[in-house]
Amino acid sequence: MDKRKDALEYIIYNKKIKTVFQPIISLRDGTVLGHEALSRITCESEITNSEMLFLTAGEYNRLWDLELLCRTTALNAAYKFMVPPYNKKLFINVNPYTMHDDNFKKGFTKSFLKQYEIAPHNVIFEITERNVITDMEGFKATIAHYKSQDYKIAIDDAGAGYAGLNLISDVNPNYIKLDMKLIRGINEDSLKYALVKGMVEFSKVSNIYLIAEGIETYEEMDTLINLGVQYGQGYYIQKPKEEILEINSKVLEEVKEINLKKNHTSQSMISNLYIKNLCTSIDLVSPEEKIPNVYDHFKANPNCFGVCVVENDIPIGIVTQEKLAFQLSGFYGFSLNQNKPISKLMDKNYLSVDYRTPVSVVSSMAMSRSINKLYDFIVVTEDEKYIGVVTIKDLLQKTTEIEISTAKHQNPLTGLPGNLVIEQMLNKCILSNMEYSIAYLDIDNFKAYNDVYGFENGDMVIKLLADILQYYRSADQFVGHIGGDDFVIILNKHVFDDYFKDIKNEFEYEVLELYNEIDLKNGYITTANRHGKVEQFPLISLTIVTVNNKSETFKNEFELTEILAGLKKAAKQKKVSERTILDNE
Repeated sequence: MDKRKDALEYIIYNKKIKTVFQPIISLRDGTVLGHEALSRITCESEITNSEMLFLTAGEYNRLWDLELLCRTTALNAAYKFMVPPYNKKLFINVNPYTMHDDNFKKGFTKSFLKQYEIAPHNVIFEITERNVITDMEGFKATIAHYKSQDYKIAIDDAGAGYAGLNLISDVNPNYIKLDMKLIRGINEDSLKYALVKGMVEFSKVSNIYLIAEGIETYEEMDTLINLGVQYGQGYYIQKPKEEILEINSKVLEEVKEINLKKNHTSQSMISNLYIKNLCTSIDLVSPEEKIPNVYDHFKANPNCFGVCVVENDIPIGIVTQEKLAFQLSGFYGFSLNQNKPISKLMDKNYLSVDYRTPVSVVSSMAMSRSINKLYDFIVVTEDEKYIGVVTIKDLLQKTTEIEISTAKHQNPLTGLPGNLVIEQMLNKCILSNMEYSIAYLDIDNFKAYNDVYGFENGDMVIKLLADILQYYRSADQFVGHIGGDDFVIILNKHVFDDYFKDIKNEFEYEVLELYNEIDLKNGYITTANRHGKVEQFPLISLTIVTVNNKSETFKNEFELTEILAGLKKAAKQKKVSERTILDNE
């Protein structure tokens, strides 16, 4: 008989499995979201690791029995090491084939969980992207079943497979776990950085949380925080342990410190307007509240537009006055529902956002909903606990105010923040004790180009640079447009001129497309200078000078900008000396 099969049977029969827990923390403030339950073999075996164990179980048709053992072991361990009830999120790995099995549905019920004092909304099924799903329609029905029971879904190892986007689209998970291969060395890999940056933007509009797996260094964590990834786990945060332990205080301080630097640099008068500022309170009800009681509450309070259904401070559904009235209308509507709890009619598929989500992002999410939900109120949470709601009326009003304010303070050509916001950011830097660097960018020979090619083409040059700056801008950077061909970048770390070489190289390459063939071949354009003398001007290039507070401090923004102007003048003067002056007489 196969030694691996013998080893598998021995492990299952003798329950030679233990559970270790790895915490998943908020990359905003370090609070623990929950724990991933990982299975480990507790005996010497031909099967050397968990991955091999599950592959062997699949090969010998023992996957159901192995997963049942792992699940019950995990739930027992969570109950043992956490003061009941367990009020964090418990992430349990589930094979799609097992999840689709009728035995799984029968065995993973609310009554089954109740003995461990774990609520369904605190259980997250992790579905790995590596497992190919053949019956997608049946699997989607299974997912819908568990969602209706308040369980949550996570896509594991996103980025490890080739059909990940389709799986995300089909499943519409609550969480996406970014594969550790995508995270490894992200601070030094521009392609990985760009991929995760795109996922962050996707998560904002889809209301799906990202969890970065396998964080192993401070630099990786720093990069992920500045990108805006919401949650993280990995050896740097905490290795898997048999006990559920507190997070190392050093890691917590680092998370808070990185966020403090990020917020200091990237938040302006406009961009720091979070949705929490629009929160209002509404009445809360428990899921057991009888439907007639909620209906009577609406009748007694005609200005009450809705209620939020909350369990253990966590919102699990909403009820609007208009929709409840519609559901109870008709000949049998009320009589059929008069003894039922409100949980039977509440809307579980509602829009919920973190309190630190920008108003503009929430507005986009709200307006992308289906027409029948377009005017439903939005639930606001902190660490997934209810703190209030926002009405569509208040959201639209504030969005309009922001757009008007933004238009006043941004450059009309590039859409970047203008001088007022730049001055505020410079003053913040000077008054703070944080590390910072200021880069001044100026387009060389821009006036000559403008004179020869015209203002329309000149605007294209400026817009090109603005687009490149936006493309390379990370979450910890502020980019502003002083005016004309002058720009500024503010960072929350010490850097020098060569830090921006990619920006400089790309701009100087792309701008060549805006010249005619003759000027490109010559390598210069000929036009009159400011004094009326005809001069050969080199093709457009970019001057970038930087200052930082590593070795000097600045009294105010005027001193800082004066030093930058001096550095820029010196750098440009060096280039000017290379020109050839032609006598036009």
